[in-house]
Amino acid sequence: MNARGLRSAAWTIGAGGSLAAVYLGMVTGAVPVDVGVGRRLRALGPQTVEVAAPRETVFDVVARPYLGRTPRAMRGKLRVLERGGDMVLAKHWTPIAGGRLRAVTVETVRFTRPERADFRLVRGPVPYVTESFLLAETAAGTRLVYEGQLGTDFWRLGQRWGAVVAERWEETVAASLASVKAEAERRAQAGER
Repeated sequence: MNARGLRSAAWTIGAGGSLAAVYLGMVTGAVPVDVGVGRRLRALGPQTVEVAAPRETVFDVVARPYLGRTPRAMRGKLRVLERGGDMVLAKHWTPIAGGRLRAVTVETVRFTRPERADFRLVRGPVPYVTESFLLAETAAGTRLVYEGQLGTDFWRLGQRWGAVVAERWEETVAASLASVKAEAERRAQAGER
């Protein structure tokens, strides 16, 4: 191979490596990109779960890992960085790529007892996310509704990236809602005995 071919191959490898590094940085949240240019917003949810437990119980299940002591089972997924009266700054880890990587998000979480928890992204794979868990009393217990908004920069390119992130984000939220439902119903049944 001549010198020109070597330079071309080196440039291709370097460019490919740089793109891979940027992709990994964005996916894991290590390189947050927030330039505010070409911002596109999309809805997250709504996802609704009916929980056979009182609203206070459901609220406690949602809030306790943040406002109280984080359970041992959640320590690999959540770390509270700063705690206030009704608001925390929390770091979340979510397995991606079949568990080979972990996406990192840092969010503020504000609690309004007993009806809501509001999340706002500080750092993550996209520049903007707001989310709410809304709790309403029903005859059978509690209706827990998740809704939010995800924003990306760079017009259509960012919109495509947002679709990829939103799919995994909503899967993670669905698993969290199922966990909240199971734990709140377990506590409600234990309280009835």
